[in-house]
Amino acid sequence: MYKGYIESLLSFISITSVEVGKHLYWKIGNYYVHGQVFIVSWIVILALLVLSFIGTQKLHRIPSKMQNFMEFVLEFLQDIAKNQIGEYEYRTWVPYISTLFLFILGSNWAGALVPWKLIHLPEGELAAPTNDINTTVALSLLTSMAYFYAGLSKNGLSYFSRYIEPTPILLPINILEDFTKPLSLSFRLFGNVLADELVVSVFTLLIPIFIPLPVMILGLFASSIQALIFSTLSAAYIGEALEGHGDH
Repeated sequence: MYKGYIESLLSFISITSVEVGKHLYWKIGNYYVHGQVFIVSWIVILALLVLSFIGTQKLHRIPSKMQNFMEFVLEFLQDIAKNQIGEYEYRTWVPYISTLFLFILGSNWAGALVPWKLIHLPEGELAAPTNDINTTVALSLLTSMAYFYAGLSKNGLSYFSRYIEPTPILLPINILEDFTKPLSLSFRLFGNVLADELVVSVFTLLIPIFIPLPVMILGLFASSIQALIFSTLSAAYIGEALEGHGDH
């Protein structure tokens, strides 16, 4: 009996030690990081920098098509921050909300449009950075730090009085809410991006290449929506922190 129990325990331990997929690891100090995530992230960041540099050169009073496009993007991103944070305080947070939206959108589109599988690595494969849970958790934690900073910078330590409003009975729930916000943000983005890439991969393997194209187009649309949802919720959390306990 004990032998069977021990064998079952060893089998369970061997199962839990199995790693899903292979990754290209870089060792930085005492830590290991997924190299493929950094590679695609740098490509996305470089593309955004080049596009922004080209789009802001030679600005004219009568804008060109590229300048019109850049102004439209800026107004769109300003509207996200303005609608969620408020007319008087949104300008400070436009750079952060814009960076979130553009990086997530660029990462999602990079995973949907670029055939990364054609580039062979020693281990693992290139994919969208948002396809990795570490990336989405890091973005969510940045948002958490941002709305804590927003609340503390405006209201000081009195910001924490919101945890006992409207009644101290809600203290555990209000504290738990600060943990669920980054969790929901990170898992929503990660799950949708991963599911989209899996669906496209399965369709590509099972049926000819022309059939998955509508699915890929739908994936681009869904990727854009996910970037919008993440940045909008981040702006909403910051706006909620800026309201202050005395404004309710």
